[in-house]
Amino acid sequence: MAQTLDLPQGTLDLLILKTLALEPRHGWAIAERIQQISSEALRIKQGSLYPALQRLERRGWIKGRWGTSGNNRRAKYYELTRSGQKQLTAEESAWRKLIVAVGQVLEA
Repeated sequence: MAQTLDLPQGTLDLLILKTLALEPRHGWAIAERIQQISSEALRIKQGSLYPALQRLERRGWIKGRWGTSGNNRRAKYYELTRSGQKQLTAEESAWRKLIVAVGQVLEA
C-alpha cells in the first residue's frame, strides 16, 4: 500500500487545474483521478477539495454546471476556463523550476 503524502500549500489548485485540463469532471471524480494518477499517494479529502473548487471558481479559473453523474446523481461538473488554462501553464512552469532548484539543493 502506498504511503499518502501531505500536499504543500497551493499544490491542490495546480492538481485540480491539471485534472480539469483533460476533461470536465465532478468533484468526487477529480479527487479520484488525482488519487489514481498518483498511484494512491495523494488522497484529497472533501474538506479540502470543495473549498478549493469554490476558490478556483471565484477566481474565474474554472466554471461549474450541474449535471447527472454516472451513478445517476446530481453533480456539479467543473471545467477549465481560458483564464484557468493560462494559470495552469504559469503554475506548471513555476513548479518545474521549483523542482529543479530543490533537486539541486538536495543533491548538493
